Amino acid sequence: MNLIRSYKNWRRFNQTVRELSRLDNRELNDLGIARSDIERVARAAI
Repeated sequence: MNLIRSYKNWRRFNQTVRELSRLDNRELNDLGIARSDIERVARAAI
């Protein structure tokens, strides 16, 4: 069961990083996120 949960968390993390990376700096700033914070924000999402 942990393996499945880990895989789902990994997929959610990667999807979040991809989606946030597509945004330009202005859009990220509107969300209160710096480009360098994308991975931290994605980890917090899981």
